[in-house]
Amino acid sequence: MLKPMLKEVGKKQRAFHANPSIAQGRELLLTLGPALLLVVAAFFLARHFMPPPPPKEVTISTGSETGGYYAFGKRYAEVLARSDVKLDVRTSAGSIENLERLQNAAAGVSIALLQGGIGNSEVAPGLLSIGRVFHEPLWIFYRGPSIERLADLNGKRLAVGIEGSGTRALVNDILKAGQITSGSATLVPVTGQAAVDALKKGDLDVVFLALAPQAPLIQNLVRDKDIKLMSLVQAEAMTKVFPYLAKLTIPQGVFDLAKNIPDHDITLVAPRAALVVQNTLHPAIIALLAEAAQEVHGKASLFAKAGEFPTQTDPEFDMDPDALRYYKSGPTFWKRILPYWVANLVERAIVFLVPLLTVLIPLVKILPALYKWRFRQRLLHWYARLKEVEEDVAMVVPGPEAQNAAATLHTKLDNIDDAVGRLPVPIQFAEQFYQLRNHLDLVRERLKQKAA
Repeated sequence: MLKPMLKEVGKKQRAFHANPSIAQGRELLLTLGPALLLVVAAFFLARHFMPPPPPKEVTISTGSETGGYYAFGKRYAEVLARSDVKLDVRTSAGSIENLERLQNAAAGVSIALLQGGIGNSEVAPGLLSIGRVFHEPLWIFYRGPSIERLADLNGKRLAVGIEGSGTRALVNDILKAGQITSGSATLVPVTGQAAVDALKKGDLDVVFLALAPQAPLIQNLVRDKDIKLMSLVQAEAMTKVFPYLAKLTIPQGVFDLAKNIPDHDITLVAPRAALVVQNTLHPAIIALLAEAAQEVHGKASLFAKAGEFPTQTDPEFDMDPDALRYYKSGPTFWKRILPYWVANLVERAIVFLVPLLTVLIPLVKILPALYKWRFRQRLLHWYARLKEVEEDVAMVVPGPEAQNAAATLHTKLDNIDDAVGRLPVPIQFAEQFYQLRNHLDLVRERLKQKAA
C-alpha cells in the first residue's frame, strides 16, 4: 500500500516540476515572500505610530452660568461646532475646581479656564497652556468713606468669594499680603448677585468681584451713585509682590462719556486667565482651541489691544507646542483646503504611508535585481555541475569499464538537463539559458566519443 502512495507523490512532484508556470510561481514566491513580510512589518509599524483620530466631543470646565468663563466657553463651543466637534461646557465653582478636574482623569474634563495664580507646571505637571486669553480685573466695590489702601479694609465686612473659586484664592492672597485676617475683618463667603444685593442693603461693606467689564453686574454697579469703585494706589506694588498680576487703568468716562462714568481714572489689578489643557489632548483639538482663542479674544477691548491675546507665552504653565505652531503658521495646508475631518484623515494617512513608502520604494528597485540575481545564481550552479561532469568525462579511459562510466555520466547529464529545463527563465536570460543547453549537448558529444 505504501508503494502506490509513494508513486502517486512522485507523479505529483514530477507534474509540479514539469509545469513551468508552477515553477515560476514558486520562484516568485521565494523572491517576493521576504519582501512581503517586510511590507507587512512596515504596515504594522506605521499603524503603531499612526496618530488616533481626534475625538468628536471634548469637555471644558468654566465657572458659574452667570460668569464670564461660562460665556467664553459657549463661544469656544460655537467655533468648534463649525468643525463638527462638540464642546461640552460644564459649570463649576471656579478656577480651583477647574484645576482639580483637570488633574482628575475620572472627571472627564480635558480643557479649563484658570485664573492666574491658581496653579503652575510644578504643581500640575500634566497640564499645558494654550496661552493667556484675557485680563480678569479684580473689582473692589464699597459703601461709605473712601478706601484707597488694603489697610483701610480692616474692620469691614468683606464678600471674598465662595470656596473653590479663583476669586476667593486671589482675594485670600491679597488680604494676606495686607495682613488682613478673619480676626481684623469679617470675611463672608459670597459672590455674584447675592453679594451685590447684600452690599446695596448695607449688610456688606466691600465686595470683591472678578468679572469682565461688560458683565451686567459691573455695568450696574459703576452707575450706582451709592456704590464706589476702589482705585488701588498700591497697584504697582501688588504686581511686584504677585508677578501674575497686571496693573490696569480705567480711563475717566469710559463707561459713559455723556455722564462721565467714572468721573476719574481708576487703577485696578488683574490676573490673566489661561486656557489650559491636559497634555494628552489631541493636537487637532489643540489647533481648534487656538483658533477659537484667536477669534474670541483677539480683538481690541477695554483692557487689551488688538492681537494682544491669546499670548504665546505663559508665566506659570508650559506652552503647548501645537498651539505655538498654530499661532506662528496658522492651520495646516490640508485644513485650509479641506473640511476638518477630511483634512485630519488625509494627515493621518500621510503619517501612515510614509514608513510604508520608505520600504516599498527601495523594494520596487531591488526586487527585479534580486530576481535576476537568483536566476544567475541558478545558472552558475548548473554550470558548476556541468563543469564537474566535464572533468569526469576527461578522466574516462577507453576499455571495458568505459561503457559503465559513460552510462553514469549520461545519467548525470540528463539530470542536469532536466533540472535546467524546469527553470523559470526570464526573457532577458534566454540567451544564457540556451548557451547552457548547447554546452550540455557539447559535453554529451564528447562523452559519446570517449565511450566509442
